[in-house]
Amino acid sequence: MTHAFTPAFREILLERCRAFPRLAYEGADLKRAAVVAALAPADDGSGQTAVILTRRAMTLRAHGGQWALPGGRCDPGETLEEAALRELREELGLDAGPDTILGVLDDYPTRSGYAIAPVVAWVEDLAALNPSPEEVASVHCIRLDIIADDASVAFETIPESPRPLIRLDIGGGHHIHAPTAALVYQLRELIAGRVTRVAELEQPVFAWK
Repeated sequence: MTHAFTPAFREILLERCRAFPRLAYEGADLKRAAVVAALAPADDGSGQTAVILTRRAMTLRAHGGQWALPGGRCDPGETLEEAALRELREELGLDAGPDTILGVLDDYPTRSGYAIAPVVAWVEDLAALNPSPEEVASVHCIRLDIIADDASVAFETIPESPRPLIRLDIGGGHHIHAPTAALVYQLRELIAGRVTRVAELEQPVFAWK
């Protein structure tokens, strides 16, 4: 299918997000967190749709330098959607409203103690993009047609776990692992019209803490 950043593509994704049978983590042992799978115009002039990824600042106490979707822990009383949009504003300076949200995908339980909910949003304009240097080292628009390629996805095994480890090639010689890769992979599958569960996809050992 085409991944052009158009109103027609937005409507297709909105319908698929609304129909998605979301699985929420039911336990009380994990902290709640929300990230934004922000879909925006690719920054290469192609007219294609991209998902925004960041490299976390090296100075952060946890997971410094790792690839991530914008997001973080939910504040008391916040909905997942409210937390996701707040984090988008705090990390990237993008003030997106509730009308930009297309839906919420499955919770992903992490080894570090969080249940992460990916909130899918349609962001028309990146002119206000202003990353917080305290949290974000760099911002990257990863085109959906790159991650849609079957060659971009690999599943590996590690001695420490029987669960499959996902590795997602995002182009430019870069690849990402779970949890970010798992969340982006589920988004990729949704865009293709498939419901694929990702909670059992493993994280690399360096991300377990």
